[in-house]
Amino acid sequence: MDRKRVIVRTSVIGIVANLFLAGFKAGVGLLSNSIAIVLDAVNNLSDALSSVITIIGTRLAGKKPDRKHPYGHGRVEYLTAAIIAVIVLYAGVTSLVESVKKILHPETPDYSAAALIIVAAAVAVKLALSFYVKRTGQRVNSDALVASGEDARNDAVISAATLLAAGIYLIWHLPVEAWLGAVISAVILKSGFDMLRQTISRILGERVDRELSLGIKKTVSDFPGVSGAYDLILHSYGPDMLVGSVHIEVPDTMTAAELDQLERDIVDKVAEEHGVILTGISIYSVNTTDDLVAKAREDIRRRVMIHDHVLQMHGFHMHDREIRFDLVIGFEAPDRKALFGEICHEIREAYPDYQVYIALDSDISD
Repeated sequence: MDRKRVIVRTSVIGIVANLFLAGFKAGVGLLSNSIAIVLDAVNNLSDALSSVITIIGTRLAGKKPDRKHPYGHGRVEYLTAAIIAVIVLYAGVTSLVESVKKILHPETPDYSAAALIIVAAAVAVKLALSFYVKRTGQRVNSDALVASGEDARNDAVISAATLLAAGIYLIWHLPVEAWLGAVISAVILKSGFDMLRQTISRILGERVDRELSLGIKKTVSDFPGVSGAYDLILHSYGPDMLVGSVHIEVPDTMTAAELDQLERDIVDKVAEEHGVILTGISIYSVNTTDDLVAKAREDIRRRVMIHDHVLQMHGFHMHDREIRFDLVIGFEAPDRKALFGEICHEIREAYPDYQVYIALDSDISD
């Protein structure tokens, strides 16, 4: 599947559909003196512009890596989504201003059967477009397409509300056009804020997807000799470019040559099965030949895991009067540092003859 080609083709379909709807709605809105229909037409134009920007962003994101950007240009797609969100917000502010003007200086709408039929047809077209664009966006992992699909769904709801306002006017002669325009503006603004918030969250860096995280860790842990995979960190350089690192627990009897081959095999397998590039694999050495160490590990694990908000203990190693392990404390803990200090004090008191080194890890992946 050529991801870029699919996104461009879907965006072109969106452009054609939105231009068609915008032309009809604008004509109907002007003839019937309906501010809601005219604003709906403007929103269709903004949707068409969003599709154009999606195409441009996809083209730029598909540029090959270069010396300055060795991981490619995939993050341009996130910037594209942010620009689309700003356009939606601008459309919302503009429509709100026009609606307020109509509320202060109302005009009587003039609905016709043809206008209502066209608006009803627009609802059907927008629902179909929403389903197609959003489903395609999810399939190819395109935030811009998913946002466009959701926006098209909102448009369908807005057009349906326009029909409702027309029905209210025709039955009870209550002109609610301007107020409906204000409601439409609020919907557009909310959609824009939601899109912008989601995009900014992606740019800041989000938690690794749970299903992907568990899948990668299972793939790694299934290798002979690997007793656990931890501290998976992934950095996104675009929707289809994930680069990261992981820690693995292996027996302390493995040689450097065996570790080298194991790491190479893990990197290849994770890239093949999950499309993720592991640039670093760190090693935790696990004692395998000393029963005293095994008993101490289980005792310390029991002492540590009894505390609330402690999620995991891993990387345990005991050698030459030293005890080392990592501790994962959840972000929901009221005071992570205080809890960490309490556990360190408890373990050092329980094992006074040892130097205890505990590393505090963050809950970065499932």
